[in-house]
Amino acid sequence: MAEITDAPLLEVRGCRQAYHKDSAADLLVLDDVALSLRQGEMVALLGRSGSGKSTLLRIIAGLLRPTAGEVLWHGTALTGPPEGVAMVFQSFALFPWLTVQANVELGLEARGIPRAERTSRALAAIDLIGLDGFENAYPKELSGGMRQRVGLARALVVHPDLLLMDEPFSALDVLTAETLRTDLIDLWVEGRLPVKSVLMVTHNIEEAVLMCDRILVFSANPGRVAHELAVPLAHPRNRQDPAFRQLVEDIYALMTRRPAPAAPAAPGPAQPAAVVPLHRVGTNGMAGLMEALAGPPYNGRADLPALAATLQLELDDLFPLGETLQMLGFAELAEGDILLTDAGRRFAGADTDARKALFAAALRAHVPLVATIRQVLDERWNHRASAVRFRDELEDHMSPEYAEDTLRVAIAWGRYAELYGYDEEAEQFFLEEAA
Repeated sequence: MAEITDAPLLEVRGCRQAYHKDSAADLLVLDDVALSLRQGEMVALLGRSGSGKSTLLRIIAGLLRPTAGEVLWHGTALTGPPEGVAMVFQSFALFPWLTVQANVELGLEARGIPRAERTSRALAAIDLIGLDGFENAYPKELSGGMRQRVGLARALVVHPDLLLMDEPFSALDVLTAETLRTDLIDLWVEGRLPVKSVLMVTHNIEEAVLMCDRILVFSANPGRVAHELAVPLAHPRNRQDPAFRQLVEDIYALMTRRPAPAAPAAPGPAQPAAVVPLHRVGTNGMAGLMEALAGPPYNGRADLPALAATLQLELDDLFPLGETLQMLGFAELAEGDILLTDAGRRFAGADTDARKALFAAALRAHVPLVATIRQVLDERWNHRASAVRFRDELEDHMSPEYAEDTLRVAIAWGRYAELYGYDEEAEQFFLEEAA
């Protein structure tokens, strides 16, 4: 592990990323993001999917130019991919027709490194990450963990100053990911990784605490650095250490804390309530979580880290479930805990028909998009309405992908609650009793 220095390798100042939409205001992904990274640090960008972490990583890699702000690399403003930065992707991104060694040599070949040196450095990197003996294997012959090791070797072989990692373990099974994390930490602590600093994107809280010196917690819509935490724990770190558990608890508490009310906005068009994005959370998952919370040992209240471990839920699974239950009035999130409300307890103890009635009432009260769809259907003479009108309104305020996801969620929730039906072929909502 390199000694931490005062002079930053990397600085991000006032970074903003927006995408122009023809018929509406720009879609803001990142807003006023600032961070710095020094030699000898491993830093995590922690947050849920959609908070702009990967977008920021692409900006730092010089693959995307920010709408506003600047990125300084060794004190010089970035105008393209910088020398001395390498990236490891979630999806491995290997060329299937090349051997392990040929995949690792690609970056060196692009830099015009002579063949003998390419071979020597590639073999050293392959050996370093634990794939000695697999130089002539092809990606299809390797497990997921081994393919990710090839991706790591390809990034390390160029001896970058900065290694960027975009959720490098999320596509792996739990045990493989844990082994690769441990190996990477050991190499870092022993000073055997040929890099000066590491910046990694993750949505796994324990992973961030296990690996990194600092954690930048991102909020979403738009993405901002909401909190910065130091990790004052020596390596190797023990997940059962009370200090480790306390830091995990503190981060859960930060990420479940409701933001303070915003200052009154300047006069202008307000975003309609019916275009708030909805999490892709199924009714079975919501019902299952409420049932688990209602019974022992929780009896209506659970510590989120413990609940996540027991149910084997990742951050991107548990938080959307909890926030959706909170939005519907079935639960409350507070300081790292989740508490069932009276409505949530009634739902957990109800039969199927009563659950549907409770869910329908919650949707009408708390989900304006569903309430609007039902109101339009009630007012129409034929009690039918095209999904296009609702999709178009959503796309005026969010990306087409988020708009489609939100509409599909509204379809599924409304169907379960028997508020309306949906004709997939005609792409129309309708009232069951009028069909």
